[in-house]
Amino acid sequence: MKLPKEIKCIIFDMDGVIIDSEEIHKKAYYETFNFIGVDVSDALYKTLTGSSTINAFQKLVVHFGLSDNLEDLVLYKRSRYVNFFENDSTLHLVRGVEDLIKHAYSKGITLVLASSSAMINIERVFNRFHLNPYFTAKISGADLKESKPNPEIFNKATVLGDTKKEHCIVIEDSDNGVEAANGAGIFVVGYQNPMAEDQTLENANLVIDNFKKLQQLI
Repeated sequence: MKLPKEIKCIIFDMDGVIIDSEEIHKKAYYETFNFIGVDVSDALYKTLTGSSTINAFQKLVVHFGLSDNLEDLVLYKRSRYVNFFENDSTLHLVRGVEDLIKHAYSKGITLVLASSSAMINIERVFNRFHLNPYFTAKISGADLKESKPNPEIFNKATVLGDTKKEHCIVIEDSDNGVEAANGAGIFVVGYQNPMAEDQTLENANLVIDNFKKLQQLI
């Protein structure tokens, strides 16, 4: 399927779309799982991808019948993530995404970040990689009532981007994110990140494996 004719706003997911951080998120989660003594299968973990941390743990608390405090679990996982983030000098932006961001910005397209990550992690990434000048708004799913696959975050993104949905596109690398964009009625581009091979992206309107290809279309 072709992109909308007139794109005025691009809504980016962050983890796996802007930054290759899926692996350190996974390491942080599994250190937390080990800490609380639960065995999370690959299939169960797949269902958590794209959700906010608190929603992921809400699901696990119910699944395993845990008595652990949700906020404590979130803080522990976040501390492990920060440790990996600050000590991994090889952490980098997804190949081609910086050029796409600068290209879209130069064409006057509004850019909005809509991520399930906590705002403290979003700011950590944006400050490290100097992305703030390009984005009109940043939204954290952790600050919303519902998490992806609920469409709330993308509905809010179009409002903050001051753009009608028919002129927006979403870029996502997770099935939960794609479902959220579908629910919001926004054209969604699925990015096949090699680090997220377990995500099918089958309901995306367009699937790409290279941001250069997308840049040529915008």
